[in-house]
Amino acid sequence: MTLFNLGTLGSTPVVKNNFDLNASEPTDVFQFKITSGKNINLSLTDISTGDDADIHLFKDANLNGVLDDFDRKVGLVSGEGSNHDEAINFKTSSGTFFAEVSRFAPGSSGNVSYDLALSATEPSGTVPLSASFSNLLPREFIVGNLSHDVTRTGSIDNQNTTDVYSFTLGTFEGVNIKLNGLSSDADIRLIRDFNNNRIVDAGEEIAHSTNGGINSELISNFTTAGNYFLQVTEFKGATNYNLTFDQFTTPFA
Repeated sequence: MTLFNLGTLGSTPVVKNNFDLNASEPTDVFQFKITSGKNINLSLTDISTGDDADIHLFKDANLNGVLDDFDRKVGLVSGEGSNHDEAINFKTSSGTFFAEVSRFAPGSSGNVSYDLALSATEPSGTVPLSASFSNLLPREFIVGNLSHDVTRTGSIDNQNTTDVYSFTLGTFEGVNIKLNGLSSDADIRLIRDFNNNRIVDAGEEIAHSTNGGINSELISNFTTAGNYFLQVTEFKGATNYNLTFDQFTTPFA
């Protein structure tokens, strides 16, 4: 195991690119602190083709500064198959935490490369709504090219505050995006990652919908071709949701 101490994690993402796991060092651990209640955001991306890596989040429950068996009794894991992006978005109180990146099959040979980004953003209700979204962009749910209507269902809560969908609009294609079926308040925002760094930088938010209560959220009549991310985020309380991408052909076709 290799340990990296990141100090106090804040809203500016910490990026660790081109890291490797191998048979002799199958696990990397990134230790960090948060000083008040935050949303911890972890994004594990660009896992090498044909490989598999997972990410765990643990809290230093016994306050000894070491990731030990006591801490491992409770934790969160993202364990998607193959080299699919992994993500954890967790609302929690202050403390010391460990983000552990591990090979899915630690005894196998060869290297597994990956990129990792970490941030701790302010929870909803404490800052402007658009600033309470995660600023990381893993491809958790890949919608692909919107050549037809697509509906997805999901759920968000304090242990999964954000879901991220990636999709593409072609030339002469447009989309209306609707979030409904809510039992608690949730919001959406549309992002174009112009520099492909998988971080939400200034000027990359295209639109957002942050209506109050359980009212539906809508981003309508968007018609610019390109690759996009759509975030669904918890505002207050756990909820299931329906997310609809209503594709249409623009009149310029």
